[in-house]
This record gives sequence, C-alpha cells and structure tokens, in this order.
Amino acid sequence: MSTITFSLCKYFLTKTSSDRNNCFYALEKAAQLLAIAKIVIMNTQNSFVSWFRDSSPYIHAHRNKTFVISFGGEAVMADDFDHHVHDFALLSSLGIRLVLVHGIRPQIDQRLSKLKATALFHKHLRITDDLALQCVKEAAGLVRVEIEALLSMGLANSPMAGCGLKVASGNFVTAKPIGVIDGIDYCHTGEVRRIDSIAIHQHLDQNNVVLISPIGYSPSGEIFNLSAEQVATAVSIALKAEKLILLTEQTCCNPDNGEQIRQMTTHEANIFLKEHQNIDDTISLPLKAAIQSCQANIERIHLIDRNIDGALLLELFSRDGIGTLISSTPFEELRPATLNDIAGILELIKPLEQQGILAKRSREKIEMEIADYIIIERDGLIIGCTALHPNIDDHFGAIACLAVHHDYQGSARGTRLLDYVYKKAEQLALKKLYVLSTQTMHWFIERGFLAIDINELPIPLKVIYKPERNSKIFIKAIE
Repeated sequence: MSTITFSLCKYFLTKTSSDRNNCFYALEKAAQLLAIAKIVIMNTQNSFVSWFRDSSPYIHAHRNKTFVISFGGEAVMADDFDHHVHDFALLSSLGIRLVLVHGIRPQIDQRLSKLKATALFHKHLRITDDLALQCVKEAAGLVRVEIEALLSMGLANSPMAGCGLKVASGNFVTAKPIGVIDGIDYCHTGEVRRIDSIAIHQHLDQNNVVLISPIGYSPSGEIFNLSAEQVATAVSIALKAEKLILLTEQTCCNPDNGEQIRQMTTHEANIFLKEHQNIDDTISLPLKAAIQSCQANIERIHLIDRNIDGALLLELFSRDGIGTLISSTPFEELRPATLNDIAGILELIKPLEQQGILAKRSREKIEMEIADYIIIERDGLIIGCTALHPNIDDHFGAIACLAVHHDYQGSARGTRLLDYVYKKAEQLALKKLYVLSTQTMHWFIERGFLAIDINELPIPLKVIYKPERNSKIFIKAIE
C-alpha cells in the first residue's frame, strides 16, 4: 500500500493544480463508490446468513421426507433446465428422498410434426394411435437419458461437483387402456392401474433418485401413454409422500385480477375450477392433480412456476414461499392455544416485551393461563396471539398480550384476533372488555374502545395495575 501511495504522490507532483483537483475529485468519487460497494457486499452477506439461518428449520423438517416433483417436457427443453437439475441435486444432498416425474408432450408433438402427422386430442387427452405411440417411446427414452445425464454430472467447476447422484428408472407403473369414451377410441392412451411402491421405496432407501417417465406397462406387455400429472399424483399417493411439487409453465393467478394465488384449500380450488372453466391446461391440470392428492391425504401440494430461477428452493426453504400451496386445511389457522404453543408465544412476544410495548410474562404465568390465549399459526409458526382473561362473576374480561409478528403486520390479523375475542366474550356472557396499552392506544380507539380513568377499573384489575408502566386504560361494551 505504501508503494502505491508514494507513486500517487509522485504522479500528483507532475500535474498542474487544476489536474490535481480533478484527480482528487475522481479519487473521492471512487472512494465513495468503494464504500457503497462494501455496504452492498456486507448487506448481501448478511442477507445470505440470515436466509441460511432461517432455512435451517426447513432443512431439519424435510430431511428423510419423500417429495414427488413433476415437470413437463417444456421444462426439459428450456435452456435453464440445468438449474432445476442443480436444485434437485441440492435437495437430495440435504437428505430429501426424491422421485422425479417428467413429461414429454412437446417432444411427442415435435416428432409427429416431422412425420407430418396431426396430434389428436379429445377432452385434453392425447389419442395415441400406433404412429403416436412410436413417438411416445422415442420421446420418453430420449428425455429420460438426457435427465439421467444431467443428474450424473460432477464437474469440479459446477454445482454438481462431488454430488455422485445415482438415478433409478424402471417399470414402476402398471397401466390399463382408457378405452372408448364418447365414441372416441383412445388407442394406446392409458391410465394408472398400480404403482410398485415397494420397488420405489427400495431405491429411495439406497439414496437413489427415482426417475419415472409418463408411460406404463400392462401385464400382457402393452405400452401406454400416460398423463405426467396423473402419474405424479398416483406415485405420491402410493408412496404416501409428504409433498407433491408440480413445476408449472406459469404462475397460478386469479384471471379476474391477475394476482397470484398464494394458497387454497381443496374446497377453494374446486370452486376456482368451476368458476374458471376456460382456464389454461397448464394451471387446471396441476390443480386437479393437487385436489386428488389432497383428498388422498397428501398434506402439501405446491404449484411452482418453473420459469422463476430458484423457485423450488424459495418455496421449500422460506416461510412464505413463492408458489401456490394447496392443502386440505388452511395454511394459516386462528385457534385456541395449547401447552405446545407456549414456546412460540414466548418467542413472538419477547421483542415487544423488550421494547416495553407488552408487560413481561413468565413461562409459568402463560402456562397457568394458556386456556385464555388465542393464536394465529402459519405453517407451524405462531405469528399472532392475544389473551382474554374473563371474570365470569362480574361479567367483564381483560384483553392482554395482543401481538402480531412484524413480518405479518398490515393484513388485518390483529383485527381477526380481536373479532375472535368478541365472539368468545359473547359466549361467556361478558358485558365489558378492558384493555391496558402504552403504545397502541389509537389502534384500540379506532376499534371503538373508550379511554377511562384508573378509578373506573374493576377492583381485580385495579389491584394488578402497575403505575410504573403508566398504561392507558380503555373499555368497550359488548352488546
């Protein structure tokens, strides 16, 4: 560094005053840019560290779990398909048991086009005649080999370095012909009859990635062309997989407003399909597969836009994900608290206690009063809570410990908690609700609470009032 400084000094001495000023100005700007670059690098590093730490609960939760991932032939043809393969390898290295089900629809169409043959469909299903079946066999073989080749990469300068994945394929799917529907003979188009789950589990137990093509075989040796979505659904059900993940060609959005649908129950998904019967197959088929899987007790089905780089990792290792989650029960639930929720409640309210927004509560106190608590749980995380401490004899209640996680504020969750409190108060025949607040007074005022003096507090509440906190007191009548 001293040599560089000496050289700069010699350089400046050879320049005029004006040139030196310009040089100093340039150096000053360069120093500012360097400082900004350092801040950006530090923020990037901090973001990575924070994300990696936040992802650790999911890494633990997903280990040794079975995930079935389905993707279309369009994904295989895309230039960035190797990114998906890298993500598959990463999931496997984290201990996730992977079954991959690929599609071949565009590959079949390409071969038919070269043969100047027309692709035939009826009710969104391909009619697989003898010529189309030959194209199906060629496409399935080629795509399977291409995927196996990518999964076998191990170059030192690639994300697959040292991976050593083993891929298993085979005749895991027994199929039968669809037959004739509406007078249309589907020829070699079939449907899943049985999945050899035992054989698949044996390969998974050996830490192999199982790769399944959308073709099936009959006991008599016939070959049938199958829907990739149907195969993925049947495989996930047969394996009792923890997740079915469908990589779609577009984001699942509401056609009425263009907004992404982040989560749906199976009931909501059925209503959605009835209301939007003309929705594209790239969304309707995965949704139907998700509904069928949920009804067969697969807990979580994820629809993820495969065009988003890293979408698979963002969906599986972040709290809110990036895709559309389909489940039988709501992803976010408001319910009475149990003893198992105490740790989550303490974690939620600790920052607010440190800021003086909430009065400090011991674990023992919460445990004794757990029946009074109400929580909002989102995928295992408690993101909101409150408590209603009732005085049945005097027909009043005290609202306490109302808190919403800072990442989930601004979406009326506090109001949802309060509405639940109102209903519970009515069931208990309470006439008045009291609340003490130091920093959220206006929030309660906006919801109909009136300020009162400490002398108007019932004696049981007046006894526990802490003058050092100087909390403001509010009341609301329950009609």
